[in-house]
This record gives sequence, C-alpha cells and structure tokens, in this order.
Amino acid sequence: MIKTEFHIDEDLAPFVNCIMIGKSIDFESHTNIPFYANGYPGIMFQQSENGFFLLPKKKELSELFLYGQTLEPVSLDVHGPHNYVVVQLYPFASKYLLNVNPKELNDDCYDLLQIDYLDTKKYKNQLINSNSEVQQIKIISNLIRELIEVHNIPKNDNIQKAISIIIDCKGQIKIKELLELLFMTERTFERNFKSYVGLSPKQFAKIIQFQSSLDQLTKTNFKKLSDIGFESGFTDQSHFIRIFKSYTGQTPNFYYKNL
Repeated sequence: MIKTEFHIDEDLAPFVNCIMIGKSIDFESHTNIPFYANGYPGIMFQQSENGFFLLPKKKELSELFLYGQTLEPVSLDVHGPHNYVVVQLYPFASKYLLNVNPKELNDDCYDLLQIDYLDTKKYKNQLINSNSEVQQIKIISNLIRELIEVHNIPKNDNIQKAISIIIDCKGQIKIKELLELLFMTERTFERNFKSYVGLSPKQFAKIIQFQSSLDQLTKTNFKKLSDIGFESGFTDQSHFIRIFKSYTGQTPNFYYKNL
C-alpha cells in the first residue's frame, strides 16, 4: 500500500487517519498485502478480475468492505490486475460507522454491501464508474458521512483522548497513568474503551508499541535488534521477539532479512 497525500475533508478529519492506494496492471502478478496489528480499522474499495481473498481464512471479499482490528497475522491476496483505495480510520471510528461491537470485527472484514438501512450498492456503482482516485475518495467520504449520520453515536471524548495519548506515547504508558489524566475509574474506562475500540486498553497499547518497533525496524539504522526492542519499551529481548512473532508470525530477525 502507498500512503497518499489526498486531502481529508475537515468534517471527516476526526475519523480518518490517512488514505492509501494500490494498483497493478500485470496479468501475471500475485500480490499479498500483510495486515499486521496497527490499531486502525479501515474502509476498502477494490476491483479485480479474480477477487480479493482474506488469508488464512480464504474468505472472498466484496468490492466494498470495512476491516476491523487485526490481532492475528492476516493478509489480503489477489492475482492479476487490480486496484484499491483504503480510507484508514481512527480506532473508534468503526463504532460510529456501524454501531456494532468492534470486537466482532477483530481479524475480520464486514461486507458493507450487506447493509440494509442505506443504499451502499449505490456507492459501489459510483465507485466502479468513477474515473479517478480523487473521485473515489469523495464517494467513500460521502458514504462515511451517511453512516455517521444514520447512527449518530454520542462521542466519548475520554476514549478519544486516551487513544491519542497511547499513540503519542507509542504504547509506553501505564493504564494507571492514563486514569490519572482522564479522571475515570478503571472499571468504567475498561468498559468504555472495549465498547468503542473492541480491545482492552492494554491490548491496544501493546499493538501501538509493536507498531513502533515495526517502524523502527523498517525505517531506522540500528546496530543490534535488541536496540529496537529496548527503544520500543520491551522489558527484554525475549519479550520483544514473543510479541513481534504473535502479531506477524515471524521473528524480528526473519522479518528484517526479508524486507
């Protein structure tokens, strides 16, 4: 996936993190897009002659779907020519869009074309007939607006604030410290966080911590892999390797050698 600099409309900025695109015109191509845990769900529109499949479930995906939090290593697999647009959402956004328990979306994808309370097939047809990625992003943005308007979920500023703090701290913050900043009891915080994100605060912080290590592994110079684990806040090398492998199915060393 290629992260783009497409403009995000002001009214959607609280919900949309970034926009990504991908494309291939090679009839012999085989593209596998790994979805490692990163804390962000997203809406994807895809076009391909042979279909996109969610692995390892081998589940064929619709042209327009929402994917949830990823805890286990999964990937999207496609053969031949294809193109796609992904609108990556903030962790709480799927709650506002679908008003379902986000936990039900973990490691899975929700077919937006099965919705019966608004005409998502209209949006699919518009996307298929559009002639530019900019136009497709506008169409998906309008779909997001209608989904938000239909459900009208009350905002939970404390949960959004907690998510922002965890991300800014790269997952390296204790729940006790969060509670002191939010003036909430642990029980209430845990319940609300799970309701809006589908994960416990500790699970989410661990995912953000893992993503920090993944970013360092792919973007920075380092002398030893243990330096990455230490900088990312893991207590020791074995802990770092265990967490990394649980989210990617690979050791950090194997992942790095196959970049």
